[in-house]
Amino acid sequence: MLGVIGCGMMGSVILEGILKKKIVPADDLLIFDKDLCRTGFLQEKWKLNVATDVKEICREANQILFAVKPQNIAGLMEEIKELLSEQLIISIVAGIQINFLQEKAGKPLRIVRIMPNTPCLIGEGMSIISTGKNVSEKEEAFVKDFMQALGKVVLLEEKYLDAAAGLSGCGPAFYLLILEALTDGGVEAGLNRETALMLASQTMLGTARMLQETGEHPASLKNKVTSPGGLTSAGLLALEEGAVRASMIKAVVQAVQRGNLLGN
Repeated sequence: MLGVIGCGMMGSVILEGILKKKIVPADDLLIFDKDLCRTGFLQEKWKLNVATDVKEICREANQILFAVKPQNIAGLMEEIKELLSEQLIISIVAGIQINFLQEKAGKPLRIVRIMPNTPCLIGEGMSIISTGKNVSEKEEAFVKDFMQALGKVVLLEEKYLDAAAGLSGCGPAFYLLILEALTDGGVEAGLNRETALMLASQTMLGTARMLQETGEHPASLKNKVTSPGGLTSAGLLALEEGAVRASMIKAVVQAVQRGNLLGN
């Protein structure tokens, strides 16, 4: 049985992604969240089993997904450490390293860290996986298989996980901000909002797919669209004047720094 502790945004995304893709049947899932309205909603929607407390999760589940806020993980570990032994721990808690969980448990645990993102909900996620000591190949394959069903997966050493989190974990919000701005630009130019949003979102989606399928460098594809003295050239000049490139780099770097701060 897979137990899920924490059914907030990211926990629910993974949970619903698993259910939609039929990776784990509802009968083999046990969930808990302090927000009873949240678990009540998920129970009604998916016919899930809801635990009365986190200790029930530890007693019943073979694998446990930690999906709580970073500031709550120390308290959680203190509450359940006596019940942790043979379970596989899967953590999506941002910034919290495997060593921290081991130390709080006071014993060796088999832990896998995952940094997913919200597109997992529709099977287009990007997840990074790092495995701790004593995790078997079979257990790593289990985690990799169910995350691959929710999108693409990259295996990385844990030291790179926070950097990846700042890019792919926070990236959807960054892209949505750009998408919203492009849509507003279309509206300012005279398009209705529905049309502008469709044009902007499909253009972003198509460009990303084109980049993946051609394997070309972004600059190369950009140059193919940019004619001398043309429309794209004028638009790119406006972006450079607005320091958009520097702002996006800073967005990733500052997100990583915040992740490090939360981990400490």
